[in-house]
Amino acid sequence: MMGRPFTIAMQYLASSLTLMIGLSLYGCSDSASVNPVVDLASLTITSGTTPVTLQPSFNPATTNYTVDLSTNLTSVTVTAQPAVAGDSVTINGEATTSRAIPLGGAGTTTPVNIVVSESGTNSRTYTVLLTKAELMGNNLLRSLSISPGSLNPRFNSITPSYEVAVASTVNSMRVTPTLDDPAATMTVNGQPATSGQDQTITLNGAGSNTFINIVVTAQNSTPKTYTVVVARAALGGNNNLQSLTVSPSRLDPTFITSRTSYAVSVDGRVDSIAVTAAPQDANARMTINGQETRSRSIPLPVGPSSTEIQVIVIAPNGIPKTYFITVNRAELSADNNLETLSVSPGTLDPPFSSGTTQYTVEVATGITSVGVTATKSDPNAMISGDIPNGGQANIPLNGPGTSKTVSVIVTAPNGTSKTYSITVHRLAPSTDSNLSNLTVSAGTLNPGFAAGTINYTVTVPASVDSMTLTATKSDLNAVMSASGSVIAPAGVLTGSVSSPLGLGTTTLFTITVIAQDGVSTRPYTITVFRDAR
Repeated sequence: MMGRPFTIAMQYLASSLTLMIGLSLYGCSDSASVNPVVDLASLTITSGTTPVTLQPSFNPATTNYTVDLSTNLTSVTVTAQPAVAGDSVTINGEATTSRAIPLGGAGTTTPVNIVVSESGTNSRTYTVLLTKAELMGNNLLRSLSISPGSLNPRFNSITPSYEVAVASTVNSMRVTPTLDDPAATMTVNGQPATSGQDQTITLNGAGSNTFINIVVTAQNSTPKTYTVVVARAALGGNNNLQSLTVSPSRLDPTFITSRTSYAVSVDGRVDSIAVTAAPQDANARMTINGQETRSRSIPLPVGPSSTEIQVIVIAPNGIPKTYFITVNRAELSADNNLETLSVSPGTLDPPFSSGTTQYTVEVATGITSVGVTATKSDPNAMISGDIPNGGQANIPLNGPGTSKTVSVIVTAPNGTSKTYSITVHRLAPSTDSNLSNLTVSAGTLNPGFAAGTINYTVTVPASVDSMTLTATKSDLNAVMSASGSVIAPAGVLTGSVSSPLGLGTTTLFTITVIAQDGVSTRPYTITVFRDAR
């Protein structure tokens, strides 16, 4: 291979000398004529459809070129076009303008001679030396990344050994190696791998190591091994609870991690209890009364009872720990008493006592309703009957002179009940049309006042020229009038009437009382004599 390039070079030298002599003769004689130099218009080398770089770039006057090729190419195509149509072209002796040239092995040079001729009398030879690169010895990685975790030490292409620490829960790892020489090859744990693509490696069990071997083989077959040791942590033994709560109520004593036994007291109305717990180790398993969960509602038996609840924490290494909760459900309350009972307007007779269930109340005839308020002794009891569970109601009454019974039923949490009764008597309209008192501004009533006496006389001297009578009703609700005018309406007890007196004359006063019923009336007559002397 070394002799061929030398021979070709000698041929080029002889051609150059001939050309120079011709040019000298042409320059020395005005009458001499020489055929023009033939040229190529273009010269290209391609690998498939990809152009390959000529060194130097093509110039018709430049006849010698070199081309550097990668080691993996087996052939290239040489294409040459003459500058003048009709000139002929041969490539390595074959008359053609495009020809595939087979290449030798890595590190070899293949010469290509392109001859362009004019009618066979004048020609020029272009030479292209095709050189394939030597096989490389690059067996390095450009980069190496892993997930999860991080390499220790940090990646360096010349460092072959690394360690990675991962948690016990990590059961696989992604490894992404990238070759420094794309033409090199590699395997990951014996399996062919592609540069830049991640490989998933299954790790050995918790507490053990997994070896990942990456072997890079250079083009010259020289191998290099990178080793990653993945240390997977052992399974933890933490079987403690981080928290434990119940609802309703609370744990007794207060929860601490090291204490495993607790009591809970609830009243008889609670029919279930919610238990919520969390382990200290998030990877631990946990059951509440055999069900794998972190929160569960546990039903409680009817009536007074004691129920045990077990919360079991199983550490990642399989060791269990049991926490016990004893729920004591109380008996349902039998308290069906009222704490308070009142009516408005009116007063209970007898005064309220929780043990007394029968009461009476008298209200005036004008009262059309009463308000009843009741308070339970046990907040969990129920009030019903004529009073809603809120304990307040406005009860309409029947007509005057009638009675109405109001029932308040108290039902204890255990279902037993007690009934309180209030009989409201609405008084009938009064028939009282009496006066309770009658006075005069001068003189004396004759006879003296008595409610049943309706006729009176009064004698006054001539010096008294007027008289005022003041009367008081026996019933506040009665109406009192005189001379056709009301002098004391219902609600006003006392009224008065005045009149002048004539000398030696008799003056008659009549005060009429109309009872509340509007029917019963009584006129009181007072005859006043004024002396003429």
